[in-house]
Amino acid sequence: LIVCKTRKALVRIHEMQREGRIMKHYRLLVAGDWVNERQHVRLPLARYTLASGERRVRVDPEHGLRAHTIFSVIRRFGTTTYLDAELKTGRTHQIRVHAAESGFPLVGDEKYGDYAFNDQVRKGLLGVRFSRMFLHAWRLDFPHPVSGEPINIVAPLPAELEALLAALEAQGSAQ
Repeated sequence: LIVCKTRKALVRIHEMQREGRIMKHYRLLVAGDWVNERQHVRLPLARYTLASGERRVRVDPEHGLRAHTIFSVIRRFGTTTYLDAELKTGRTHQIRVHAAESGFPLVGDEKYGDYAFNDQVRKGLLGVRFSRMFLHAWRLDFPHPVSGEPINIVAPLPAELEALLAALEAQGSAQ
């Protein structure tokens, strides 16, 4: 979330977003052993609504909007992979749908995830009980909208995400 004090700054931030000059990085944990060290996923996404009224997103080559995510492996844990996702576009649920469509749903994702795997994760499969989605907006880099000075914002991982990574590290070193 970026908050602007002036209309001028807001207009420039919107312009930077449209031009792709705001670099957005997320940290995520996915089920499975991600194949490539760095992978571009370019799949068009479209929103739709279920009969229940729940809003969802799917890959739709015909009606979807352009979406581009770059996934980079940070650490492999065998049954899971810790990734960085760099958003080149900013579509609703983009990371979640691109990862799931690539065969690697996010740990804890109740909408697009692997429900049986998530149930086991809640019960402690990965070394600790974990009952939320592992997705974290980690870093924003952009020029100041007025001065042009580089701004770098980093948000540390929440404690429960750190605890899960520590448990995975401990399991890995015990093998």
